[in-house]
Amino acid sequence: MNHAPHPEQPPAGLTAAQRSAYLDRIALPDPGTPSPQALARLQRAHLRTVPFENLSIHLGEHVDLEPAALQEKVVARRRGGFCYELNGAFAQLLTSLGYRVSLLAARVFDGERLGPPFDHLALRVDLDEPWLVDVGFGRFSRHPLRLDERGEQADPDGAFTVVPTGGHGDLDVLRDGTPQYRLGPRPYELADFAPTCWWQTTSPHSHFTRSTTCSLPTDDGGRVTITGSRLITTTPAGGRTEQALTDDEALAAYRTHFGIALDRLPALPALPVLPG
Repeated sequence: MNHAPHPEQPPAGLTAAQRSAYLDRIALPDPGTPSPQALARLQRAHLRTVPFENLSIHLGEHVDLEPAALQEKVVARRRGGFCYELNGAFAQLLTSLGYRVSLLAARVFDGERLGPPFDHLALRVDLDEPWLVDVGFGRFSRHPLRLDERGEQADPDGAFTVVPTGGHGDLDVLRDGTPQYRLGPRPYELADFAPTCWWQTTSPHSHFTRSTTCSLPTDDGGRVTITGSRLITTTPAGGRTEQALTDDEALAAYRTHFGIALDRLPALPALPVLPG
């Protein structure tokens, strides 16, 4: 995958003030010169502070992949998002910090079945070697993964393996031996993901239209998640607690755990019953 084509490097996009505001959003000082260590600090900080969430779909908010809209949502409104939003916004920050970033399309595994093309957006970052960076997949690697490494890569969230498949440059990314997604080598523009983003936010077949989620990793290696009206906390050792929330408790939990101030709770739409 070393010699995959890359588009011309896009303009930095963020002003110095916007870059500073983004770093403040993820509670990280200026990381300095691009390096694997600095990249790892950026990814960990982003994962720890910007939640994976699909609340906009259920609040009637338009999911907009325009760069300015992503910055407004993630930085100014201090919200999260799902893969197109989180990795799209993070790519802008990394580019403004001097990293060479490519947007790659992936198909997510649902058991042994693959999702549609452009099902997921992940980032390739090229330093002395190519790295997989992903802050938009929910529970996934907390550190960047070496794309050219074929052995296990240890991470606080599991053992990750990158495996070539199909003979066209595709790579399967596995966590603890279970395939997570199939990554293609070709770089795309963010606008190329817009049709599948629209499908994910509107189709009754999409996981995102059928439930609400908001989730962050915790400092101790666990996770805290609100799904529907339940607060779920997990620990690295496999412990799990669930708490049913009233409406007022749910609004308070969004503020306490995720820094998200809502004036109303997201509501699931009345979706048709699907066959099977």
